[in-house]
Amino acid sequence: MSTTRPYPPGDLGPEPGGAGASAAVPAAATPAGQIRRLRLAGTRGAVARARDFARQALHDWGWLPAANADQRAAAEDVLLVVSELVTNACLHAEGPEELRLRCTSKVLRLEVSDLGAGSPSPRSPHRPGRPGGHGMFIVQRLCLDWGVVRNTDGAGKTVWAELAAPS
Repeated sequence: MSTTRPYPPGDLGPEPGGAGASAAVPAAATPAGQIRRLRLAGTRGAVARARDFARQALHDWGWLPAANADQRAAAEDVLLVVSELVTNACLHAEGPEELRLRCTSKVLRLEVSDLGAGSPSPRSPHRPGRPGGHGMFIVQRLCLDWGVVRNTDGAGKTVWAELAAPS
């Protein structure tokens, strides 16, 4: 997992508005702490449904349509990470249970819950020329941070990832 952030995983850091701070996305487009949930348990086409759901949320929050290349890249990164996290749950954890998106003016947090026992990790060493095994490497490269939280009842986990809001 990444350790590059100056605050603990899951802590989105101080809210913008302090000295020198500015919101990356207009406040009207991104209500603080807005959360969207999509139930995926037992559904077919979970990856496509999750991407469509995330794309609509990005549109509602003002990330799409993108005004410039940086904003377009930020939105594409979100959709790719959603795809990778949901795909991992499909392949390695008996399918995803739920996708949650939480947006602030600084960070978008993605969470995919599943009932699997394993813990995802980037394949090491990473072998770019080989098929498969790139999902968590991609997540690690694109995200500010990511991690795994085990469910308190012992069944399953939530894999989360945080991406910076577009500038």
